[in-house]
Amino acid sequence: MARSNKSQWEFDGDLFGPPGGGPQKPESVTELTQKLKKSIEGGFANRRVAGEISNFRLQSSGHAYFVLKDAGAQLACVLFRGQGGPDRQSLRDGAQVVLSGDLTVYEPRGNYQLRVSGVELQGVGALQAAFERLKARLSAEGLFDPARKRPLPRFPMRIGLVTSPTGAAIRDVLHVLQRRFLPEIVFEPVRVQGQGAAEEIAGAIARLNRFAAQGEPLDLILVTRGGGSIEDLWCFNEEVVARAIAASQVPVVSAVGHEIDFTISDFAADLRAATPSAAAEIITQDAVESRVFVQEAAGRLADAAWNAIELRSDALDRVSKGLARRHPRRRLEDRAQRLDEAVERLRRSVQRLARERRRDLAEGLQRLAAARPSARLKAWTLALEQARSGLKAAPAASLDRRRRRFADLATRLRLLSPQAVLDRGYSLTFDAESGRLLRDAAEIRSGQLLRTRLQKGEFGSVATRTSATPEADSPNQEP
Repeated sequence: MARSNKSQWEFDGDLFGPPGGGPQKPESVTELTQKLKKSIEGGFANRRVAGEISNFRLQSSGHAYFVLKDAGAQLACVLFRGQGGPDRQSLRDGAQVVLSGDLTVYEPRGNYQLRVSGVELQGVGALQAAFERLKARLSAEGLFDPARKRPLPRFPMRIGLVTSPTGAAIRDVLHVLQRRFLPEIVFEPVRVQGQGAAEEIAGAIARLNRFAAQGEPLDLILVTRGGGSIEDLWCFNEEVVARAIAASQVPVVSAVGHEIDFTISDFAADLRAATPSAAAEIITQDAVESRVFVQEAAGRLADAAWNAIELRSDALDRVSKGLARRHPRRRLEDRAQRLDEAVERLRRSVQRLARERRRDLAEGLQRLAAARPSARLKAWTLALEQARSGLKAAPAASLDRRRRRFADLATRLRLLSPQAVLDRGYSLTFDAESGRLLRDAAEIRSGQLLRTRLQKGEFGSVATRTSATPEADSPNQEP
């Protein structure tokens, strides 16, 4: 065992010093790192490691750096451009992978890392990647070209059914067909999951084509199964099934899984249905619609006949009414009615003209009676007398009004005159210098020269004391 360890790790004096246990000669970091690099790279070449990708970084150079980890440890990894194989494009954080490569030491940092040469996806990711690769390859070959798709027959009388005899798909398909339209079914039981299922499905499609080639009419083939995981549906993603569908001379309908499930067989088939039940409905759609059309045809024919009869009846009524309007008796009746209306209009015109003439005569007589000369003279005489009386009375009345007006104005003027105020015992006091009438004792200052006007005459004075309010009744105040 000691020899085995030595050959792998070189533990003797080369790495840990001389076996005698004497003092170890100092080494540089570079020397020690190079020895570790030689030992590790020699003992851990061509390894396969499983884990989860983390901290994935893709450089502009095309090289990728990331960490491979599990619950207990992590390992630095480098994937150089051009390495890794077809699954390289699926690398991302969280992907579960199996990496192949050599364990190396990166001397500038003193870190060990896995230099990856191969990438394998694990679980669903690996299946999805295989699905995408096969889909891209077959699509490039033209197997999915829409120009290859053939229309389904409108009324399939015999169909080939490829599915499991015990699955839910066959029950769903038969239930829909029995309810809508049941053609003859040529059943090819197969396994729809597990090892060898793809080969069984491809063989069943080939046998149905041989059956049709022997002169037995076969309108279409339905390849179907119920839902499941991607692993359960994987046999429908096998290349052998896709090529069998593409090589079929009979139109093929693929109905695998649920509405969200897509398989390679769906792309290769002439028509993809979301579910087995939906496939059965699509296959029988034209037949059901035709049956409904036939069932409703009698009613539509009856409606059309009645509509035609009503149209002809309406046309006959219009012709009858037109003939009645063109009958000679109708024209004679029209002329008689017009004559009656003309006579009535003439009668009303004569009556209206007579009324107008009688009214004009009465108005003329009234105007003639009003225009007699004696009456007009009497009226003019009366008007003249009234005018003469008015002319006589007008000057005296006007003069009397003016005299009264003048007396009234004179009285009002006397009452408003300052002299009238003085005549009642009041006096007016002015500033002797400016001649301004004084109305407020607060305006008078001590020693100010004053001029007082009485009812008769004026006198001057000098202010000795002022008060804003009167202290007693003065003789000049009006009681």
